[in-house]
Amino acid sequence: MEPITIVLFVVGAVIALFVFLYLFPVNLWFTAWLSGAPVSLINLVLMRLRKVPPALVVNAMITSTKAGLKITSNDIETHFLAGGHVNNVIKALISADKANIPLDFKLATAIDLAGRDVFDAVQLSVNPRVINTPPVAAVAKDGIQLVAKARVTVRANINQLVGGAGEETILARVGEGIVTTIGSAVNHKEVLENPDRISKVVLGKGLDSGTAFEILSIDIADIDIGENIGAKLQADQAEADLKVANARAEERRAMAVALEQEMRAKAQDARAKVIEAEAEIPKAMADAFKSGNMGIMDYYRMQNMKADTEMRESISKPKGDKK
Repeated sequence: MEPITIVLFVVGAVIALFVFLYLFPVNLWFTAWLSGAPVSLINLVLMRLRKVPPALVVNAMITSTKAGLKITSNDIETHFLAGGHVNNVIKALISADKANIPLDFKLATAIDLAGRDVFDAVQLSVNPRVINTPPVAAVAKDGIQLVAKARVTVRANINQLVGGAGEETILARVGEGIVTTIGSAVNHKEVLENPDRISKVVLGKGLDSGTAFEILSIDIADIDIGENIGAKLQADQAEADLKVANARAEERRAMAVALEQEMRAKAQDARAKVIEAEAEIPKAMADAFKSGNMGIMDYYRMQNMKADTEMRESISKPKGDKK
């Protein structure tokens, strides 16, 4: 046999060995068997063909078996093919089992596939989290604004993680409860004297309904006095009323000016008519002379009477009155 043939034979044998060990992961099969979580070699080969990492499944099987969990390789493989995080689910199940939290494999995979971190949820059930609310401004009945900050202690509600609302809903509901409680107070002093009143009222509303959390406590961290909203609103209303009153007064003044101008026009018109009528007197007297209805003596008597009347009027006027 030629040397090149021997080399090719050896290379082919090595390649065949690697292909065999890849398709038939004997070491994983042996490790699973020694760990008490046996997986058949055929199943490991089928996992390769289905593009499922056999090492991931075997390690998950060994970990769950050592923790006393009963999970089959088919369950793990199915969850991996569905796009789940196998190691995260296994860790969550082990943590829940040690903490006596009821959590089965089906619910854990559902939570994982829903996009939530199931391991973090289990940790949150064991170690509650404190959520700080942003400053919430509300106005008491006396018009004084109060700005409150609260600390909400929550823990995960495992059964509500699928489809339950998140932290944003909790914060929104707590803020709404704070506004309602402060708004129902007769004056701001009541709230400052008893801040726990807010906690009791808000906590009694069942704000965690339909959420992925269970509210353990609501503590008011700080309350500050804001603006006097009532006085500001009254000042704004008074300013608005003043503008309305000024507008109405200006309207009445404009109407009065217009009426005065109208009366002046009427007076001018009346004077014009009087002057026009006086202009007709000489014509009437001329017609009377022509028609013989009035003689020269009548005219003199009329002039005398007119002069006498003017004299009497001048005598009756007080001194200094030149009109």
